[in-house]
This record gives sequence, structure tokens and C-alpha cells, in this order.
Amino acid sequence: MKIASLVSGGVDSSVTVPLLKSQGLDPHIFYIRIGMEDEPSFSDCPAEEDIEITTWIAKKYGCKFDIVDLQKEYWDTVVKYTIDTVKAGLTPNPDIMCNLLIKFGAFRDKYGHEFDKITTGHYASTYETDEGIFLSTAKDRVKDQTYFLGQITTEQLNHVMFPIGHLEKKEVRRIAEEMKLPSAHRPDSQGICFLGKINYNDFIRKYVGERPGEVIELETGRVLGEHKGFWFHTIGQRRGLGLGGGPWFVVKKDIERNIIYVSNGYDPIAQYDDKVWLESLHILNPNHDYSGLSDIKFKIRHQPEFTPGKLVRDERGIHILSDKKISGIAPGQFAVIYDTEERTCIGSGMIAQGR
Repeated sequence: MKIASLVSGGVDSSVTVPLLKSQGLDPHIFYIRIGMEDEPSFSDCPAEEDIEITTWIAKKYGCKFDIVDLQKEYWDTVVKYTIDTVKAGLTPNPDIMCNLLIKFGAFRDKYGHEFDKITTGHYASTYETDEGIFLSTAKDRVKDQTYFLGQITTEQLNHVMFPIGHLEKKEVRRIAEEMKLPSAHRPDSQGICFLGKINYNDFIRKYVGERPGEVIELETGRVLGEHKGFWFHTIGQRRGLGLGGGPWFVVKKDIERNIIYVSNGYDPIAQYDDKVWLESLHILNPNHDYSGLSDIKFKIRHQPEFTPGKLVRDERGIHILSDKKISGIAPGQFAVIYDTEERTCIGSGMIAQGR
């Protein structure tokens, strides 16, 4: 089996290499250059350390190694998507699009067709039945990253492999230490994939700009202050509002009038709802009949917890009816759907405005 192993220099993707070698496989290691270190004013996120570590791993295990430059493809797809989504007043998810459009998209289109599988350091798994391949949650439920894979295509799913999906994070660290990998004690990346060390608001300010508007209390209509642009704020946001007497939560945005509505309190009723409307529903394995699917679990953000609910299809469209009211339903983000056993990731849909 010919394996293309995507290694970023972090501990998770680094450990995939010795695991693959232990299975008798000989992965061809690729480092994808997608950062913005060539952008003026964003030169503080160099890839040199990542490349140095990945080169060291390739030499240690006798693997072929190539650096591939997908910066243009990244800018034309993921970055453009992010900017366009922000301008529309929605909340983007660049990490989901990075997997769909770059790691399993542009990379495979340009370099991956000669390989049977593409491996990454995602905490996820797959399993196969006579209906084909299904995406499954990882052993480590806290680190599980299937939320970020909910939009990949069926074709992409058929050609992926997740070597660390059966391990907990502490086991991955232990293997890295035993193998004396230079990434063993590197901290987990906290940034959006294309931003690296770049501050998100700095990025938005540079490419979208500022547009001052009013911050208004939803319940009273009282003007509390001014924001610098609705695109800097997302539904459910609590920090960075600059308002006293809080906590304050962003509960609504009026895009046309450039107004941010907030509500006060630790659990303001205004930020909760039990309906999550979806633009459409993307199914990862269409070979399985999900036409009667009703009882589900779901996530509207990357988190360990699953929320129970029902998938409803009616004349108004598709929505999730949550068993309990939830906060932070942000249009533009994604709702990822799972079976009730929390094993299979069924698919996902972009969250729409409430109807």
C-alpha cells in the first residue's frame, strides 16, 4: 500500500510515522506549506522549525520527504472563503475548509493520486462495512477531531487513514518520548490553521477593515457602546466586548444596520435556542440509507460533549431539534451529526439563520 503521510511537525502527525513503519508500511512524508509567512506584516509565523522537525523524522525512519507549496491554493480557497464569510456577517470555520479543500482536496489533486491512502494526525478513525467506509470518533473523546472532518467528500473519506485514532493523547506523547521525537513536548497548536501565530482580529482588520457601529442591549434597546465591525464578533461571544457590568454575551447581529445586540447575565435566556437550522445536509457515506434518520447526537462547535436531538425535515427545510436549549448557535458555523452511540460521524450542515 502506498501511503502519503502529511506531517506538520507537531507531535500528533509526527507519531503517525513510526506507527505506520511498525505496520510494515513505508510512508512518503509531505509537509504542506500553507502558512502566510510570505505576507507582509505576517512574517512572524515561519515554517522553518516545522520543516526542520519533519526533515529529521523522515531521515530517522528512512522515508522519502517532499515539501509542497499550496499557498496559492490556500489563499484562493480557504482564505477567500474566510474573508467572504466574515463580510457576510457569518462565522467561518477555516479548519473544516482546510481539510476539505487543501489536505484532502488540493494536495490529493496535485500529488496524492498515486497513493492508496493519505494519513494525517487527526484524532479520528474509520471502519468499513459492506456499505463502504464510515468516519468514526476517536478513542480520546476529549481530543476527537471528527467535527473538523464533517464536510469531507465520500471520495476523500475512502482514501484517508488516521493512525492515531485508537490512541489517547497521553499515549501519543508517550510514544513520541520513547521514540525521542523532537516534537514530543511541543505544545498543541491553538491557532486557526492558516493563521499560525497571527492574531485572528489582526487578520480580519487587515483584509476586511473596520466599520464602527452600535452595541445595543437586546431586551431594552439601550445603546451600551460601539464596536469596530460586526465581523469581529460571533454569536455567543463573551470576551472582548469592552462593556462594564457584565458578563455580556453577543446574542444577535443586524448586518444591514451594523448593530451588535448583547444580553446581560451569566445565562441570559436570549442566547439559548433549541432549533439549529441547516442550509443543507452533507452525508459522508451516501451508500447507507439515512432517509428515516431522526434520533441523533450533534455538535455545533469542536468540544468533547455531544448533544442529543432529532433531525427534522419539513416544508421549511432541515433543522436539528435539540433535546435542550443550547447557546452559541452561530450562522456560518457547522453542525456535525453523529449516531446516538457517538460512534459514527454521519455528516454535517452549515448553520443557517433562524426561521
